[in-house]
Amino acid sequence: QVQLVESGGGLVQAGGSLRLSCAASGSIFSMGWYRQAPGKQRELVAGITRGGMTNYGDSVKGRFTISRDNAKNTVYLQMNSLKPEDTAVYYCNAEKGRIYWGQGTQVTVSS
Repeated sequence: QVQLVESGGGLVQAGGSLRLSCAASGSIFSMGWYRQAPGKQRELVAGITRGGMTNYGDSVKGRFTISRDNAKNTVYLQMNSLKPEDTAVYYCNAEKGRIYWGQGTQVTVSS
């Protein structure tokens, strides 16, 4: 069983930055961030393999950066140039035999 603990969400003005963190309770393989806005489906924000290969959703490319610290079993999401449409609950996920999800952290971007 893997537990994921997210932190770093909050309220920020458009154009600002936030950094999300997600700490896993054990060694994991791929990790990623998804988000879900009200009335919308959950969508991929960014993913990273244990080896450091990354992929991003089209709407965040060039603005968000995912990284990880394998020694700390932690993944980070640096979000720059935030837009109101980035407002959502952000969920960390991790794969270790199955998919695990964090509890979610709210990110609100005001215009």
